[in-house]
Amino acid sequence: MLQLSYIRDNKDAVLTGLQKRHFTNAEAIIEQVLALDQHRRDTQRDLDDTLAQSNAKAKEIGVLMKSGDKAAAEAAKAETTNLKVHSKALEDALRLAEQQLQDILVTIPNIPHSSVPAGRTADDNEVVLEHGKKPTLYDGAQPHWELIKKYGVNGPIIDFELGVKIAGAGFPVYRGKGARIQRALINFFLDEAMAAGYMEVQPPIVVNEESGFGTGQLPDKEGQMYYVPEDKLYLIPTAEVPITNLYRDVIVPENQLPICNVGYTPCFRREAGSWGAHVRGLNRLHQFDKVEIVRIEKPENSYTALENMSQHVQSLLQKLELPYRVLRLCGGDMGFTSALTYDMEVWSAAQERWLEVSSVSNFETYQANRLKLRSKMEGKMQLLHTLNGSALALPRILASILENNQTPNGIRVPAVLVPYCGFEMID
Repeated sequence: MLQLSYIRDNKDAVLTGLQKRHFTNAEAIIEQVLALDQHRRDTQRDLDDTLAQSNAKAKEIGVLMKSGDKAAAEAAKAETTNLKVHSKALEDALRLAEQQLQDILVTIPNIPHSSVPAGRTADDNEVVLEHGKKPTLYDGAQPHWELIKKYGVNGPIIDFELGVKIAGAGFPVYRGKGARIQRALINFFLDEAMAAGYMEVQPPIVVNEESGFGTGQLPDKEGQMYYVPEDKLYLIPTAEVPITNLYRDVIVPENQLPICNVGYTPCFRREAGSWGAHVRGLNRLHQFDKVEIVRIEKPENSYTALENMSQHVQSLLQKLELPYRVLRLCGGDMGFTSALTYDMEVWSAAQERWLEVSSVSNFETYQANRLKLRSKMEGKMQLLHTLNGSALALPRILASILENNQTPNGIRVPAVLVPYCGFEMID
């Protein structure tokens, strides 16, 4: 959530940033925020003055009573009663103004970093780099949703139909070598993150409304999350939510920064409205596994940290021998809470298209303001910067590994995974 002080002091920059996002009615909304903020501050000042007068009158009553001037004391009491009525009205007006401000502020997205392109859609994202050679497959090569049917005992290594039987579409069952390579990828990603200095945490996979609000999923994305109404809990769409919320309402000692966490969790997304050939097989699921990295940084260090996170994700893709590219997302395609996002996409040789496998984002103070996540630095309290990234999401990584490494005799396992899964071929 944007800070009111920032909007007041940087109105033109805020409007320019929202224009880059193509945020509708930006000028009218910002003017409404500033008007409400002025009303709130005026009301607060009137309330402070009224309470000060009331306190002064209370002291005056005591003096008058001691002096025996009962008539003047009674008159002062009447004035005090009026002041209390007025202060109650001002308190009600202040609460209403604060609530109205809050209701508007939560609808305003983060301001993009200056390097963010100003496009509207994914077609306008900027290709930062491309790495690796796209493989040439043999005649008869297949996409993963067909390829998996060739392998496995008493059923395919990834069984979509069995998942439909148990839960519905988008909940696959991993079997045999399919399950083992999943576990291999998870352990590989965790080991690499810990070697890079991240501390592993194992958070809950359900969160309350306060946690969803803290990282910006609520009220923006409630329709995309699975909800348990009896307990008012949400199944997590990403480990970013519980891990970042570990630090909600926390004042972090400066000497403990940066905080670097990594966690593996299943993730759940309703993906309402996602249909078509581009979501077949593992390309889009309701439940999937992901390893997430989260950082909490001093503001002056956060963009260096973002580049380091991008390099970390790229190193994983290089070790998996997957061709990939890095995109800088444009203003119209960025997430609601992000100031700058890099997407990593791997090349799917059988599908002949790029598949997104990671987003690495800097939220600057946007989440921290909601979370009240601060540190005392240079003698004053300051909001910290939060960052997170997929390192990595498994479904499309696995799809690309299966497709890009298929041969007439089976599917070659990337060398870096062999010690984890214990086999070199899926055949």
